[in-house]
Amino acid sequence: MNLEKLMIDLEKKHPGEVEYLQAVREVLESIEEVVNQNPHFESAGIVERIIEPDRVLSFKVPWVDDSGKVNVNLGYRVQFNNALGPYKGGLRFHPSVNLSILKFLGFEQIFKNSLTTLPIGGGKGGSDFNPKGKSDAEIMRFCQSFMLELWKIIGPEIDVPAGDIGVGGKEIGYLYGMYKKLTHEHHGVLTGKGLSWGGSLIRPEATGFGAVYFAQEMLASKGESMKGKTVCISGFGNVAWGAASKINELGGKVVTISGPDGYIHDPQGISGDKIEYMLELRASNQDIVQPYSYEFPDAAFIPGKHPWEVKCDVAIPCATQNELNAEDAKTLVNNGCVCVAEGANMPSTPEAVEIFHENKIMFGPGKAVNAGGVATSGLEMSQNAMKLNWPREEVDQRLHHIMKSIHSTCVKHGTEEDGYVNYVKGANIAGFLKVANAMIDQGVI
Repeated sequence: MNLEKLMIDLEKKHPGEVEYLQAVREVLESIEEVVNQNPHFESAGIVERIIEPDRVLSFKVPWVDDSGKVNVNLGYRVQFNNALGPYKGGLRFHPSVNLSILKFLGFEQIFKNSLTTLPIGGGKGGSDFNPKGKSDAEIMRFCQSFMLELWKIIGPEIDVPAGDIGVGGKEIGYLYGMYKKLTHEHHGVLTGKGLSWGGSLIRPEATGFGAVYFAQEMLASKGESMKGKTVCISGFGNVAWGAASKINELGGKVVTISGPDGYIHDPQGISGDKIEYMLELRASNQDIVQPYSYEFPDAAFIPGKHPWEVKCDVAIPCATQNELNAEDAKTLVNNGCVCVAEGANMPSTPEAVEIFHENKIMFGPGKAVNAGGVATSGLEMSQNAMKLNWPREEVDQRLHHIMKSIHSTCVKHGTEEDGYVNYVKGANIAGFLKVANAMIDQGVI
């Protein structure tokens, strides 16, 4: 495999798609040796086929606001690879959404879903629509318009979207209602549904729970545990909320959360009522964390910065892509951080990852660490197919087992000669091999 030639060709085809090109390079660098050791992958064009999506649907989404004005947003669905099963991946409603970001997320989703061991392929979708500040009626009208295009290419055995940033239970409900009206069918085509009509327990918390389970496994590999650890997390949405809840349950102390306006440092620990207040912040539609410092005066609000300057044992970035840069990584290393687990998708820049590896810091990439969300979505699909609802304890137990299995797989493929585990390499190789072998078995299609 000629990595540089592949990347040059890809950049010519998709100029300016920075996030997508970054994600592809990171994976190809990890799997280069494996591909070169298996000539049949090259002769079958596996790499060239896996880095391009099967199809991309792009469409306009017209909707009417409460004043009667017609607005138009862009909608997308990227169906990347279905060698292992129906396309699976979230829908993101946020002003930053563009094709590059969705292709990066969809590409990562292929390997993340492969690692879960569940029979699901990779995809992603969304819109540049911003639900913040919109009324429920406006969100409903937008979701209904969005589904008028999306329903044509999804289904329980075709493509099963879920929620993501800007798409919670409310949006999933409106989307599903329109899908049901158009198809006259009631089945598990969307995950993240309401508990009374097909949803799974712990789905909102699952990504955060899974990230902490993975971090716990990394620590356990060094004879450590989460108990007594000081933890910095970013974000304040469902992932951060789930992570904070599970860290407290395991005996750790969360001291930061963050938003677009800055971060909160609470040396006393974010637990109990403070975790519940995170949900109130998220529900307020303000997308800021500063009010936390009004509610809990012992906490400090630091405007316009990320929380990685705070001394911690474990860092779990749970916000968005490329939020943790090289300088942040150096600060974490210098402050004695021993473990970084990506609760978000690609929150660390390549330069930051390189610094973690150079300093032998335990570093878990998003495609492994945050797979708990899609894993629990897969469990919701299973419950829908069987017309069952598992109790909370059973879902949590299955999630924990999946995350332990992902960790073991990463260790198997990522352990280097000196004993250091390169979790990025391990996750990419394990995810790639499963998908590549399925593509070989199924021929050129």
